Amino acid sequence: MFQVRHLTRYRYHKPVRFGQHRGMFRPIDAPDLRLISMRFETRPEAVVHWVHDVFSNAVTLFDFEGESDVLEVECTFEVVRSHVEEPVFPIDEHARLYPFEYRPEQQVDLAPSIMSHYSDPDGTVQAFARRFTQAGSGETWKILETMNQAIHEEFDYQRREEPGVRTPADTIARRSGSCRDYAVLMCELARRLGFAARFVTGYLYDPSLDAAVNGERDGKQGSGATHAWVTIFLPGAGWIEFDPTNGNVASGSLIKTGVARTAGQAVPLAGSFEGMTSDAAGMEVSVEVTTLAPTLTSEE
Repeated sequence: MFQVRHLTRYRYHKPVRFGQHRGMFRPIDAPDLRLISMRFETRPEAVVHWVHDVFSNAVTLFDFEGESDVLEVECTFEVVRSHVEEPVFPIDEHARLYPFEYRPEQQVDLAPSIMSHYSDPDGTVQAFARRFTQAGSGETWKILETMNQAIHEEFDYQRREEPGVRTPADTIARRSGSCRDYAVLMCELARRLGFAARFVTGYLYDPSLDAAVNGERDGKQGSGATHAWVTIFLPGAGWIEFDPTNGNVASGSLIKTGVARTAGQAVPLAGSFEGMTSDAAGMEVSVEVTTLAPTLTSEE
């Protein structure tokens, strides 16, 4: 069982009035993830509503009352998480070798997730994607596994607080980025090879945060903040989660709160205020993911 505490704090040089804010905090229920409890604390006080977006994510709406020089949204929830120690992915026979085609009834629904989202005028992204078709020796799974691992091993992870993501071409050129940059990059690489891919936002549990020894950590990249990864659809196996930041597949440490076609559709918290841009004094984000009980595991 995990407990997640996510605090976002905006500061302003003077009291301002806030427009509606949209948050993506609620974990997505699944056979391996069950929400136990969830609560919010806000400053100033807010009326809380729930809606579902076009991807069926649960979106929290905050309507704040009055003016304030601080806006705080703190979400705390508990979940039960289970996972298979060595998962087996039953990919359909016709999709085991690359290239393959999704069946017509699947293509209708998957089409938006297959379309490239970024331009590639000099072919940098396409060339980088093609590299993995050669390394994978024509095996669908090997192509995706190699891509996932290559981003983890060949790029330098950087935690960035500023909003937005880098373009895939920029991330390739820099050979570095945040978890959101890596997720956007892998989505685009997979799409350029004809795979259906979606951006995922949520949280990552790092065991070293529970039991640091002498103040030293050698943990997972992307913990201590919201995390981002990718889910790719393979016929027969369905949507499979890849975490290029850590090189993991179907990790039991991931807690999914939103799935979308683009990163801009899966922002943890977004909203507006009435005033000048210069009125904003800064933002702080704090995320804690801790264990309340051991994660349930099973063997395939």
